[in-house]
Amino acid sequence: MLVSIHQPDYLPWLGYFNKIALSDVFVFLDDAQFSTDNIHNWNRIKSPQGELKIKIPVEQKLGYKINEVRTKDELKWREKHLKSISMFYRRAPYYEEVFPDFENIIMKTYPDISKLNETIIRYFCDGFGIQTKFLLSSDLNLSTFNEERVIDICKAVGGTRYYSGNGAKAYQVEEHFTNRGIQLEYTHFEPFEYPQQWGNFIPCMSVIDYVMNCGFKKWW
Repeated sequence: MLVSIHQPDYLPWLGYFNKIALSDVFVFLDDAQFSTDNIHNWNRIKSPQGELKIKIPVEQKLGYKINEVRTKDELKWREKHLKSISMFYRRAPYYEEVFPDFENIIMKTYPDISKLNETIIRYFCDGFGIQTKFLLSSDLNLSTFNEERVIDICKAVGGTRYYSGNGAKAYQVEEHFTNRGIQLEYTHFEPFEYPQQWGNFIPCMSVIDYVMNCGFKKWW
């Protein structure tokens, strides 16, 4: 059984969904430490001026886990994000199909940013027809960290293969996985060009850029 693991990011790129689509089980690492360097509360869409960063204001302290971080809804970030997305994608072929559902998801209240991101990701997976099983790392009651935690998660969910991001090559040791009965594999997703609004193609935009322009067309 192939397992992949990742923090619940905000409106992630297609590579994130590619990993989910190729996995039997995907574990949201919702109890990892929140980081403003990672894409837990922001992402990129495309505007007439090029790449535009949209960011969710959050209430958090050093050491907070992702599932402990509250979104500052009182700052009306949801309305601002929806306005930007509507403004820049309303002429996209699949805007009318996607925007109302996305708006409905965004305007609901969530206890933390992890649950918001998880709900958004599940919506897009449903649209793509991805039937991967989802689990939360916080439900597994594990106390280990880093590479050992990844291995323990795989073992806890019955995984025999782990589908890792390439960035982890810097610290993961294949032998540590094989010694625990897990085959270590790395992602090989390459961004590809598709029709976009506003001029020349820009890779690695949020998934919403792809869906607004191409619908829920399967690519994997």
